[in-house]
Amino acid sequence: QVQLVESGGGLVQVGASLRLSCAASESIHNFATMGWYRQAPGKQRESVATITPGGATDYADSVKGRFIIYTDNAEKMVLLQMNSLKPEDTAVYFCNGKKWGASTYWGQGTQVTVSS
Repeated sequence: QVQLVESGGGLVQVGASLRLSCAASESIHNFATMGWYRQAPGKQRESVATITPGGATDYADSVKGRFIIYTDNAEKMVLLQMNSLKPEDTAVYFCNGKKWGASTYWGQGTQVTVSS
């Protein structure tokens, strides 16, 4: 069973940085894409950033220029460096992995709260 475990969330002030980590139970090369999603209270879950095994990335417009997604293949991890955090970045952040056969896996989520 595939497991994705997030860590690194917390409470920070506006303008601060955080790095989220997602540890996978198997090689991230087994996934067609991996990414980070977030869900704020009362809102739908939305894609934040995704990355392919080849390193192609895609970002939500709201985080372009502030967030960076990258992988540590040896450690089987997907990381999200979040800079210049804003109150609207407050949400539960979920790690996501989609396999080549379209199976999708989610982590349990980690809370990020940005106070103004």
